Amino acid sequence: MNPLAQQLNESIRQENEHVYSMLSRLGQLIYFPKEGILNQSAEASAKAKKFNATIGIATEGKGPMHLKVIQDQLSAFEPKDLYPYAPPAGKPELRSIWKEKIFKETPSLEGKLISNPIVTNALTHGLSIVADLFADEDDIVVMPDKNWENYELTFNIRRGAQIAYYPLYNDEMKFNSDGLRQVLQAHSSKGKAIILLNFPNNPTGYTPGGEEAQAIVSVIREAAENGMKLVVVSDDAYYGLFFEDSVQESLFGALASLHPNVLAVKVDGATKEEYVWGFRVGFITYASTSEKLLAALEQKTMGIIRSTISSGPHPSQTFVLKALQSPAFAEQKQEKFNIMKARANVVKSLLDSGKYEGAWSYYPFNSGYFMCLRLSKVSAEDLRVHLLEQYGIGTIALGETDLRVAFSCIEEEHLPELFDTIYQGVLDLTSSKVSK
Repeated sequence: MNPLAQQLNESIRQENEHVYSMLSRLGQLIYFPKEGILNQSAEASAKAKKFNATIGIATEGKGPMHLKVIQDQLSAFEPKDLYPYAPPAGKPELRSIWKEKIFKETPSLEGKLISNPIVTNALTHGLSIVADLFADEDDIVVMPDKNWENYELTFNIRRGAQIAYYPLYNDEMKFNSDGLRQVLQAHSSKGKAIILLNFPNNPTGYTPGGEEAQAIVSVIREAAENGMKLVVVSDDAYYGLFFEDSVQESLFGALASLHPNVLAVKVDGATKEEYVWGFRVGFITYASTSEKLLAALEQKTMGIIRSTISSGPHPSQTFVLKALQSPAFAEQKQEKFNIMKARANVVKSLLDSGKYEGAWSYYPFNSGYFMCLRLSKVSAEDLRVHLLEQYGIGTIALGETDLRVAFSCIEEEHLPELFDTIYQGVLDLTSSKVSK
């Protein structure tokens, strides 16, 4: 094992041996090289006043070399903020302003210690880092049955971890904290689990209320007190899009420093929060009572980044940073929030109108981009294909009964036509069954 990895492991073990035991074998082995090209280049940048022949970029006229046909499209930005490599952990200014944002939007973090957010290539990359650092073959990853399908690729296919599901909703159609408790108890002999919490939920658009959130935290504390080592990941991809009565902040705040056996991790990003999907700017943030432990986790995270993508794209980090610094940012973001909330309200009004009675029920939703129909009479896949082929309408079939509809990408005035056509599709399929 590399001495740098050994040093980081020892730092983590001294500060919290429980967190050390959560690391995967790769998580134990990984480190960020301090004597390689990046470190030598950083030293040269500070001291090489005459010639700096270290980093692999081309320069011209005391700045990064670039093509005019590209710079003409980006003339609002300085070449230095576009063309050189971004640091592996991301632009320092962007990391700082995102940390301020997290504290501002998460009041329950007051007085707690979190790491400086590390820039990822959007949220999938952040989740992949979690998997690399903490998931070994046959480790247990706990998630609800309504979930984002990429979790399986990230944790099961890539890392060999086993997925343990529980129903998202209980009989009262609230978050099923008892189901979470049961699945943790069923795998308590493993001694370790990774818990994925995704609110607003994809695919259902559900965020728990205050009492439900407290119940989730209580279940996690209970499992930790019973000796389980828990990496609890708040996948906050759709953070901030809370339209009705629900918690208005990430559970990361309540989970931070909850128990020595709990490592809280927040994965979020500008991707969906700031409507810049193609920019691929996300963040991963850790919580602990120890600055030394957080520093070690940061080094290991940078090691994963260095060994996979090396660093994230510089231009999009600059674009996001400038937007967050703009006086117009808050007002413009509120405008988009209002549009999204209005679409969600229209959808709920349509579904509660009674005009589609008998065709489906719907899972509770109060946030995010999506909602999910629970079809009563037809197969979700049959309906999806029929809608696509006969009406040119795209939806997502999930299992036998569930149909995900993204109201985020449908203008408000078109939503009645969308759901009327989905209903017509159900009628088409049920009438064809009768005729047969």
